[in-house]
Amino acid sequence: MNKWNLGASVLMALTFCLHVFGGGPEIHEPIQASALSDYLRAMSAVLWHAVTVVLAVFAIAYLWLAKHENTAMSLQMSAIQLGFAALFLWYGETLLGTVWPMPQWIIFIVIPAVSLFGLPQRRRQVA
Repeated sequence: MNKWNLGASVLMALTFCLHVFGGGPEIHEPIQASALSDYLRAMSAVLWHAVTVVLAVFAIAYLWLAKHENTAMSLQMSAIQLGFAALFLWYGETLLGTVWPMPQWIIFIVIPAVSLFGLPQRRRQVA
């Protein structure tokens, strides 16, 4: 069992729970209760729940990676999360003037870092 990917799975499951139970009341519900147009509220709901699906699938995928080696899958998941981190950093800095009101970038850097420690090491053969 790859303990690094198991750890990444646990961290992602915790992130999923924080998203649903913390972010839902803080972000999703106020947007849905706002005076925004029906279209914008619907689009926001789709995007919110799409992220929920991604977080759940990633938690399950890391659990799968704990038992099955798949470097391409691990690298792709890491790239997506690093992209998420970049978005939080960019919009935090450019729209809010600081990255700290949206600290989600931290977990989207930490989880890929943890999983990358679990990548298989190719052993060099000495001739």
